[in-house]
Amino acid sequence: MLTDFTNLPDNSRIWIYQANRKLTDEEVEKIHTKTNAFLEKWTAHGSELEAGFELKYNRFIVIGLNQANASASGCSIDASVHFIQELEKEFDVELLDKMNVTFYNGEFIAHKSLTDFRKMAKNRSVSGNTVVFNNLVNTKAEYLENWEVPAKESWHNRFLA
Repeated sequence: MLTDFTNLPDNSRIWIYQANRKLTDEEVEKIHTKTNAFLEKWTAHGSELEAGFELKYNRFIVIGLNQANASASGCSIDASVHFIQELEKEFDVELLDKMNVTFYNGEFIAHKSLTDFRKMAKNRSVSGNTVVFNNLVNTKAEYLENWEVPAKESWHNRFLA
């Protein structure tokens, strides 16, 4: 059951998929339509899942699930991953690779491999004050409060000299 993302409770489970490139407005529109259709039919053991999503900065697909009514099962999580894989193929974009870092580089959003980010930290091209996207947040509340944070306040801190 599709619901507006803003209506999900703060303890809703969150999955964040970051694109390795900025999506075009046309791609975002198509992904929005496809994600709506997927979430309308998303179930766990025959029970409807109350879920919503956001597409942020033409780079991130953020799916939230209210687990008060029904929790995601292994099969429903597999279905969502399969859906994301279909988007990857259709739009020739990486969404599941967790070995990358997305961060603000001035007013722009940059996407680098962990290795490149580590090199940038060593060269002081990024610092503890560089705002990163912490895609490891688990709940909507964490997403709203701790998703865009200085690297020194995130797991990215381990790469800073």
